Amino acid sequence: VALRNRGFRVGILDADIYGPSQPKMFGLEGYLPEAEQVDGQDIILPAETMDMKIMSIGFFVKPSDALLWRGAMAVNALRQMIHQTRWGALDFLLVDLPPGTGDIHLSIISELKIDTAVIVSTPQQIAVADVRRGVEMFRNPQVNIPLAGIVENMAWFTPEELPENRYYLFGKGGARRFAEENGIDLLGEIPIIQSIMEGADTGTPSVSIDARVEPYYREIADRIVDKVVK
Repeated sequence: VALRNRGFRVGILDADIYGPSQPKMFGLEGYLPEAEQVDGQDIILPAETMDMKIMSIGFFVKPSDALLWRGAMAVNALRQMIHQTRWGALDFLLVDLPPGTGDIHLSIISELKIDTAVIVSTPQQIAVADVRRGVEMFRNPQVNIPLAGIVENMAWFTPEELPENRYYLFGKGGARRFAEENGIDLLGEIPIIQSIMEGADTGTPSVSIDARVEPYYREIADRIVDKVVK
């Protein structure tokens, strides 16, 4: 949304096949994409909201359904969403990946030309350990995808009645330290703010409705743009 607010044309591909979250986060639960035939091939029309295009496997299954798919089936579904979605002209296609370094990640790497990767972590050491594996994957010579940097989510908690106080519920600065130790830029820190949680649950991104939240996301978006827009 912060990129859209800067005037960029944005698409979002929800590549978390086994746990899609974008439909709920954008208030699109129950949306069923239409398809049209183009040269004998089904082309899927993505959801459009807030001037962004969104595609997710979550549009095709019920939220309560468990996808009991082997890797090949998940990869095939992902390829269809990449190549058979009418994305149109975009400045940014954001790909929301699940944690890990499995088939989904390798398929994205092989099917798309990726300009940069953004790693999201929380401050805990257990989360930083997962981040380390992701960084090693992107830096692997066979992959070699540039890292824009790391975002530390849930960096601290500030109660509304004590706006000057910061409480580090999950430790302090774990992602920042990892970034410094590994020569990676820290793109920004996002605190725990109630409107972020409520916005995700109600399908209204908090960056659009809470003035306290917008600067955190704008800072991250600006730094990503500086990395990739020539």
